[in-house]
Amino acid sequence: QVQLVESGGGLVQAGGSLSLRCAASGSIFSRKTMAWYRQAPGKQRELVAGITSGGNTNYADSVKGRFAISRDNAKNLVYLQMNSLKPEDTAVYYCNNDLRVHPPVSWGQGTQVTVSS
Repeated sequence: QVQLVESGGGLVQAGGSLSLRCAASGSIFSRKTMAWYRQAPGKQRELVAGITSGGNTNYADSVKGRFAISRDNAKNLVYLQMNSLKPEDTAVYYCNNDLRVHPPVSWGQGTQVTVSS
């Protein structure tokens, strides 16, 4: 059973930065296309960024140029570097398989990101 544990969230002022980390268990992690998602209060969960096993990345238009996804296959880790944060980035952030490619595994608790204006 794959387990996902997100960390690194917090409270930051607009324009600031945060670095999120997702630790995944499971021996086939390195073959999975992974992604970060976020869910703001009252809104549906949305895709933020994805990364293939080989490191190709893609981003939602709303975060292009500000966020960067990366991974360390040897350590089963996925990262999300978030720069130039805006209040509208406030949400709970989750990692999981990229649902455009793979079925999801059990969702973790997520990590709260709050950006104050």
